Amino acid sequence: MLFSQYLPFDSKFWHGCNYAGLVSGAVEIRDKNPISLTSNIWLRFRRYAGIGFLVAVGYMDPGNWATDIEAGSRFGYSLLWVVLSSCFVAMILQTLCVRLGMVSGKDLAQLCRIHFPPRYCKMLWGLAQISILACDFAEVLGTALALKFLFGLPLQAGILLTAFDTLVIFGMQRAGVWRVETIVAIMVCVIAIAFSIELAISPPDLWQLVKGVVPDTLLFSDPKARLVAIGIIGATVMPHNLYLHSAAVSSRKLFPGAGVKRDAIRLLTWDTVATLSLALLVNAAILILAASVFHSAGHNNVADIADAYKMLATLLGTSLASIVFGLALFVSGQSSTITGTMAGQVILQGFMELKIPGWQQRLFTRLITVMPAWLVIMWNGEGCLGELLVYSQVVLSMQLPFAMAPLIWFNTRRDIMGEWQLSPVWRCLCWVIFVTITIANIYLVYTIFQQSA
Repeated sequence: MLFSQYLPFDSKFWHGCNYAGLVSGAVEIRDKNPISLTSNIWLRFRRYAGIGFLVAVGYMDPGNWATDIEAGSRFGYSLLWVVLSSCFVAMILQTLCVRLGMVSGKDLAQLCRIHFPPRYCKMLWGLAQISILACDFAEVLGTALALKFLFGLPLQAGILLTAFDTLVIFGMQRAGVWRVETIVAIMVCVIAIAFSIELAISPPDLWQLVKGVVPDTLLFSDPKARLVAIGIIGATVMPHNLYLHSAAVSSRKLFPGAGVKRDAIRLLTWDTVATLSLALLVNAAILILAASVFHSAGHNNVADIADAYKMLATLLGTSLASIVFGLALFVSGQSSTITGTMAGQVILQGFMELKIPGWQQRLFTRLITVMPAWLVIMWNGEGCLGELLVYSQVVLSMQLPFAMAPLIWFNTRRDIMGEWQLSPVWRCLCWVIFVTITIANIYLVYTIFQQSA
């Protein structure tokens, strides 16, 4: 309770609010003295802040680590601009979620159910569930790997232990939304601090870092660089984040008054940009760390998280770096698990109008992902871990266009968005992003399966 006063969340205001069945009861406002538009902007920002952290954790999950580590170790700082561009695209898409949820009062899944035929909605629901399972699969592997790093547990034992995080979800279900947002915010900060420590131990080459921000011709001359760059793009935007974000912002009940909705959209956009900027720094830090530690030492083929962990202590000459790395990986997997569960509830309720407790959603998802992960590791050994993470990102890439298309389309409809309808310039930009990501993902899937054949 005392810690929350230093965060941008108003516990009195949001105690008792909920969305997607996270806690029982209807969405309501408990503050008897609402702040007007003439109040200090920081006080108004506290009313809306916190949602961005739920979204940001999806951009720093274990699946992203593999692509960033490979990019940094193989190509140094050269692909840093790809990370920046990907996060910029993510900010645009998540901002569309803010606008859609606040203006329509409904989330993306609900709007799909209202405006699309039932058969198409069932297909979208199935694809969204597959994306959550794929993401959870990566989280299982990442958490199990972190337990091995920190406590020496065999990978198979760590995979089985991840099933018990259902108890964590059950406890958080009773805590309330503002506490969940606070916990996730703390986890995001732990990850950021962990990589700050890593970079302090191994400072990057500042001149090479600045050069990496500027696009170069590497993508045109090196097919492997193109593949890694597309992998970064494909692993950046999580499909279920689009559903979760639109639902989370629509839960923020507005006070009556002129200009309140516009003010809310503006402040929620600030929240989104700020937290995704933090996610950008984390992803950039992973690539920079791999470049400064591995690439500079001539280790250009580090594409596995386990290899990166082992080499950190050796190359940096301290065990602290590898311990902090393992802690950040563990927190990354757990925080993504929390938001994945919430996204699953949003999708089920939005598409199918069904409500189930969060712990049941978590148990169902985790049981489906734990056993395949355990069996694959048992049959093929721990050496296939990196390949499994890559394939989980391929599954996410295949589903992403099916979530992006309705999000952009709804934002262009005047009957839904009214005066907040996208302008022709923004409409064109969003569809260009959709086409670019779709082509990139198709190329990624084609290349990976061609290599496997």
